[in-house]
Amino acid sequence: MPNVDADDAISALVRLDFGFFLRMAFHTLGGDSAYVHNWHIDAIIHQLDRVRTRENRHLIVTIPPRHLKSRIISIAWVAWRLGHDPGHSFMCVTYGQNLSEDHARDCLKIMQSRWYQRAFPSLVLSSRAVAHIRTSAGGGRIATSTEGSITGFGADTIIVDDPLKAQDALSAVARDANNRMFDDTLAQRPNNQMTGSVIVVMQRLHENDLAGHLKKQGTFHELCLPAIATRDETIPLTRGRMYQRREGCALHPERQSLEWLEAKKATNPYVFAGQFQQNPIPEIGNIIETAWIGKFDLPDLDLTHGQIVMSLDTASKDNPFNDYSAVVVALVLGKSVYIIDVFRKRLKFPELEAKTIELARLHGTHVLLIEDAASGQQLIQRLRAEEPKGVPSPIARQPKGDKTSRVMAASALIQSGRLFVPGAAHWVADYVGELCGFPSASYDDQVDATTQLLLWVQEKDMWHTPINAGPELMNEGNGPDPFLEDEDGAAWNSYSEIDPWGA
Repeated sequence: MPNVDADDAISALVRLDFGFFLRMAFHTLGGDSAYVHNWHIDAIIHQLDRVRTRENRHLIVTIPPRHLKSRIISIAWVAWRLGHDPGHSFMCVTYGQNLSEDHARDCLKIMQSRWYQRAFPSLVLSSRAVAHIRTSAGGGRIATSTEGSITGFGADTIIVDDPLKAQDALSAVARDANNRMFDDTLAQRPNNQMTGSVIVVMQRLHENDLAGHLKKQGTFHELCLPAIATRDETIPLTRGRMYQRREGCALHPERQSLEWLEAKKATNPYVFAGQFQQNPIPEIGNIIETAWIGKFDLPDLDLTHGQIVMSLDTASKDNPFNDYSAVVVALVLGKSVYIIDVFRKRLKFPELEAKTIELARLHGTHVLLIEDAASGQQLIQRLRAEEPKGVPSPIARQPKGDKTSRVMAASALIQSGRLFVPGAAHWVADYVGELCGFPSASYDDQVDATTQLLLWVQEKDMWHTPINAGPELMNEGNGPDPFLEDEDGAAWNSYSEIDPWGA
C-alpha cells in the first residue's frame, strides 16, 4: 500500500468535507475558546449544502447568539465555496459596515492560510480589499451593510447576517426600513433571479423583523434552532443522518447549559423569547395586547390578602401524550389578578393528579377551578372522592361558547389593566407569548386555563366594585368595606392595602 502524504490527506479532507474545513478554519481564526462540535452545526451545514446544490435557494437560519452562525455561514462557508468555484460571487450584508468588514477579514485570513492554499491551488486573489475580495476568475466577496450603498453590485449568493441592531428592533421605523431595503434592493441583486440564492441568518428580535417579514411571504425555508427545545423534533443532519431533539433540552449545553439558559430566561423573559427562543412576543396580539399586561415583583407580593386561585386546563383523554395540561395559579385581589405560577407539561393522568395536589399544597390554594371536560372530569371526581389534605374541593367549570368568544369575554379585564405577571420568571415569556399569539399560536392550553380563571373572577358576585374603578380605589380610612369580604366573611381593609401597586 503506497504511503499517503499527511498534507495531501488533509487537503483532500478540506476539499471534500466542509465540517472538517470548519474545524481548520476555526483553528486559524483562533478565539477565546476551542472548537466544540455539536449537532446543530451539522444541521446548518446540511441546509447550506441544499443551497449549494440548488435544492433550496431561499434559507433562513434563526439561532441564539454565540452559536457560531457567522463563522460558519458568512466566513468559513464563503471561503470553502470560493475554493471550489473561484468564479462564484457573494454579497455579505450585516447591520454595520465595520461588522461586515470584520467578517471579511476573517474570511481573507482563512483564504491566505497555508492549508487553504494547498487545498485550493487554483484560487488566485486579484484583490485583498476587505470591502471587495476578488478572485482572478471573476468571483469574490463583497462586504456591505444594510445602510450602505450596493448600487451597481450583484452576486450569485447573498448572505444577510444580523441585518438589524438589537437596539433598533423596537423602532417600527427602523424595522420597516430594514424590510423595505431587503425587498426593494437586496432581493433584486442576485445575478440570476432563477438560480441565485439568498440566506438570512439572525437571532429574532421582533415579530416583524426581517425573518418574520420573510416568513410571512412563504418562500423561505427556515431552520429554527431555539436555545431550549419547545417540542420533540427530528432535524436532518449531514450524510443522511437525523437528530432527535427532545423538548426541554438545551441547544448546545457545552456553550450554554440549561441551568444558565433558565436563569437568563428568568432575568428578561421578553428578550429571551426572541433572541434565544426565536419566538418574539408580539407587541399587538390578535385579541390580547402585550401592553395591557402589567408587571409586578413577585418577592414583594403580599399573599396574606385575597385568594389563591388555581385554574386547570387538562389534556384530552384520548391524546395525553400530544396535548399539554396547563395550571395557572393566581392571587386574586378584588378583580385584579396576579399570576404567581404557571405549570405546563404533557402528563398522564396519575402524574396530573399528583402535580395538581402538589401545586395546590405548595401555594396554599383556596379555590381550585377545573374544566369539566376531557380528563378534567376524572380529576374532579377523584379529588372530590379522595379529599386530599390541603386541596380545596374542585369547582367544575363548564366552558361556554368557543375558545375565541371566551378569550374575547376575558380580554375586557386584561385591557382594563387587571392582569399582572412577574417581571422575572422563567415561564413568563411562553405564557405571555401564548396569550398574545392566540388564536394563531401553536398551543392554547395556557390561554384556556387563564380565560377560565378570568371569567370566574368576572362572574363572582362577592366583588361589587366596577371593573374600571381602578385597584388604587381607597376606602378613605373609614374602616372595612363591607363589599370586600372573603368567602369566610372576614372583611379586607382598603384597596390601598390590598393592591399597593396600582393598575
